[in-house]
Amino acid sequence: MNKVYDRITNIRGNLITVNAEKISLGEIAKIHNSSGKSVLASVLSIDREQITLQTFESTRGISTGDHVTFLGKQVQAITGDALLGRRFNGIGDPIDDGPKAEGVAVDIGKPSFNPVRRIVPHQLVRTNIPMIDVFNCLVKSQKIPIFSVAGEPYNELLMRIANQTDADVVVIGGMGLRFDDYQAFIDNAEKSGSMEKTVMYIHKATEPAVECVLVPDMVLACAEQFAVQDKDVLVLLTDMTAFADSIKEIMITMDQIPSNRGYPGSLYSDLAARYEKAVDIDGSGSITIISVTTMPGGDVTHPIPDNTGYITEGQFYLHSGSIDPFGSLSRLKQQVIGTVTRQDHGDIANAQIRLYAESKKAREREGMGFKLSKWDEKLLNYSFLFEERMMNLEVNIPIEKALNLGWETLAECFEVNEVGIKKALTDKYWPRQA
Repeated sequence: MNKVYDRITNIRGNLITVNAEKISLGEIAKIHNSSGKSVLASVLSIDREQITLQTFESTRGISTGDHVTFLGKQVQAITGDALLGRRFNGIGDPIDDGPKAEGVAVDIGKPSFNPVRRIVPHQLVRTNIPMIDVFNCLVKSQKIPIFSVAGEPYNELLMRIANQTDADVVVIGGMGLRFDDYQAFIDNAEKSGSMEKTVMYIHKATEPAVECVLVPDMVLACAEQFAVQDKDVLVLLTDMTAFADSIKEIMITMDQIPSNRGYPGSLYSDLAARYEKAVDIDGSGSITIISVTTMPGGDVTHPIPDNTGYITEGQFYLHSGSIDPFGSLSRLKQQVIGTVTRQDHGDIANAQIRLYAESKKAREREGMGFKLSKWDEKLLNYSFLFEERMMNLEVNIPIEKALNLGWETLAECFEVNEVGIKKALTDKYWPRQA
């Protein structure tokens, strides 16, 4: 039988407090106000008999005399194939004018997969973006953030990845999105034809903070059910800074003692609990996570990117409209380079990055008015071709063509003995017409 309490002791913002017994953390409650409307809430903290709940919508119209009914269950996500092509809010209600989703209900926020069922990542996830596929391979079951700043095309990059990935299912979690960003995800999925394999959970900037906090859990609960059905799932989360800020907002409302820059001391655990859901399941599917973390003021030492960097397996730095070839890193790329991919992959990628680094110095010499050598001129020519053919995010080619394009670019700018690649590989891959 559901427990009903008829006295709310405190109301602060979206938080209400009630004295109750034998209540569990995360349990769902219904608040029945005098107008007959009911508001859902979730148990946020328990201090002996004092229970604090976070409502999923405004507390306007709720009074201290209203009834609170505890339902004896956690927040649940509906999962199954019926979700494909659908859009939901942070608590799983449809926002696409479609019917209520039908499927298997599972509790959100469950522990990550048992390590016994995990296997070592060893499969390439293709994106057809050279700056990822060639230089920082994405590996199945990897967790990796895109570090960026407001105004950069990080959502456009996620859309590109969603359109071009070879994953079976794409689950998108939007947090703190403006309406035009939300609409852009819809338009992109419909235009690209990827909507039938996409599920979206969207929290808009005008909606309560608690819905923002629930989005990653909803997304990952959905992804897990697809993964155990032998499907490879790509999870795209944007923006984890909005997620962390929502946790901070709730913490401040609860008068908790803040930690670094006002964020809660649990920030690392809050982020890790979500990122660690990335998994390659032995004998079944996988979950790969790509998230966006916007760095306030471009500060990588800010608590959100700082904590994220300890948890994840590398990062993509997105600035000036392209992925930075120097700061970006995939810690799992060695699992696939030269084994899953072609034998020349590592050498051609390293040579291109090394020569591009040298070309940056040549650009500095040119900018300071120094006389340029023939080598400098070669480097400058190469740098422009590299940025156009590799760094441009509009480039959409398979990794094999990208590797060939890398060889062609080197051959256009340098002699074969100038690129520092071993002879066995240049004999096999150096373009003959060059």
